[in-house]
Amino acid sequence: MDTRAIGMFDSGVGGMTVYKEVKKAFPKQKIVYLGDTARFPYGSKSKETIIEITRKGIEFLIQKNVKLIIIACGTATSQALEKVKNSYPIPIIGIIEPTVQYIKESHLRKIGVIATHGTIRSNAWEQELKKKIENIEVQNKACPLLAPMAEEGFIDNEIAKLTIHEYLKDLKNIDGLILGCTHYPLFKPLIAKELGSHIEIINTGEKIVRKVKSILKEDTSSVKENVEDEIYLTDTECNFIEVVKKLLGKSEIIEIKKAIV
Repeated sequence: MDTRAIGMFDSGVGGMTVYKEVKKAFPKQKIVYLGDTARFPYGSKSKETIIEITRKGIEFLIQKNVKLIIIACGTATSQALEKVKNSYPIPIIGIIEPTVQYIKESHLRKIGVIATHGTIRSNAWEQELKKKIENIEVQNKACPLLAPMAEEGFIDNEIAKLTIHEYLKDLKNIDGLILGCTHYPLFKPLIAKELGSHIEIINTGEKIVRKVKSILKEDTSSVKENVEDEIYLTDTECNFIEVVKKLLGKSEIIEIKKAIV
């Protein structure tokens, strides 16, 4: 069995929503996580810049001898994955394809997508959905303030409630909403309350687990328990730890290492 770690990469704390789901499915699997907090946010950057910094993130994780890399970032997935995934000797996956596969197999045919400006501008979600699913209807909405708010820990206060109401008020007649930025599951309770229980809120981190299982195809039962994951940030002067404690429900100290990328 390949006991190397899974690598995971995001612009900041958002990818930890993917980390949470992967860890739930693979509790004995080591994860090396890179949060590129020094270059956050990605959503307003050019495609060329996103490709360049995605390559740097991938190469950092490869140096850590990982066996698989998850681009746990909607912007990097939408603008860089297709350009970079065949340039390296290990599997590299993003959040779009596994989520579209889930929607294809479900009853959902009227889909809303909320994401960063960069992701919405790329039109990657709509293109992939319409390529794979006949007669699907897609409504896109850029929500550029949500990722910075998540990084600040503004995920359950009055500011968050008002912002989500303003962004979602124009999304009409949908039966599912894709959280196309991995920061957005941090707002899931508020989003669900705003939209109502009849609309399915789609967390891409949950959908990526099946893809990971199909790639690894291995039994981790013999791996020692209490495996220590490694979490790296490119800038440690941020609210990362406090947000992660809320997300994971942990009170203990989370060790963060500084990454030079």
